[in-house]
Amino acid sequence: MRGMELRQLRYFVAVAEELNFGRAAARLLIAGPSLSQQIKALERDLGVVLFDRDRRSVALTAAGTALLPHVRALLDRADDLRRRAGRLSGAEPVRLGYVTWLPPDLTARTSAVARVHIDAWVAPSHAQTARVADGSLDLAVCWVRDEELEQLGLVARLVGVNRLHAVSVGTGAGAVRARDTAVLLDDDVNSWASWNAYAEELVRGTGSRAEHIADGGVMGAAFFDHVRRLGRPVVNSPKGQTISLPPDLVQRPIVAPQVHWTWLLVRRADEQRAEVLAVVDALCEAVGDLGPDGPDAWLPMGDRQRRSQH
Repeated sequence: MRGMELRQLRYFVAVAEELNFGRAAARLLIAGPSLSQQIKALERDLGVVLFDRDRRSVALTAAGTALLPHVRALLDRADDLRRRAGRLSGAEPVRLGYVTWLPPDLTARTSAVARVHIDAWVAPSHAQTARVADGSLDLAVCWVRDEELEQLGLVARLVGVNRLHAVSVGTGAGAVRARDTAVLLDDDVNSWASWNAYAEELVRGTGSRAEHIADGGVMGAAFFDHVRRLGRPVVNSPKGQTISLPPDLVQRPIVAPQVHWTWLLVRRADEQRAEVLAVVDALCEAVGDLGPDGPDAWLPMGDRQRRSQH
């Protein structure tokens, strides 16, 4: 047990929740082989096998199932310990959650105004906004529509933008029109509610074709399988933007229109803590003009950046 780390326990929980090493690695922002090695090291230290895995599936073993609630409880206690230590030091840290992207210079921009604790529980946008609303987080970097902000008593500022691309079979990397792409919608609305809402708007707004799936294949290896199956360019979600492509697939820019995804920094509308407000200013005031503009830029209805374009 001497080599076991809290980091490895968080990795275990992520894989247990995703039941897919590729998705868990993307959620944790680490390489897939590194995640696999860390899980194997944890299994050696614990003396039990946590997952049954082969090339097609991942499942918890009986031992993994039995240990999972205890690991979650242990991590909750560790987080509570950090919060208590923060209070003893004179200032509780600002708790920041995210989906898959954070400003690369976050620490440099916030270290002078507050201690920022990056929450380990990476979750979809709709889950992170709910956690800000209920006080589990102070801030979250996520995608959210204006109507949801109003319903939850939240406000947001733009902190980043991704231009989405398509992935297709072959070697031709030329641009593809949005109406000639497909976009995946997953039946698992607990995991993909925000992406599904965005994708449905993309279909209505650009003529992209909706493809319903039920295997979590919005990203990772299953996404690549869908690209091969569909035989047409498929829009890549923000979670899949940094994953390396297999050699038989190619990335292609989307045009007519260009498709964008915005990252907002979300807080409670009635937030009073000076440290939280200072972090918001530090992250949002110096970013410059991030907004997609021009006649060929597309954002979904309800995106506040779209409203600012018109």
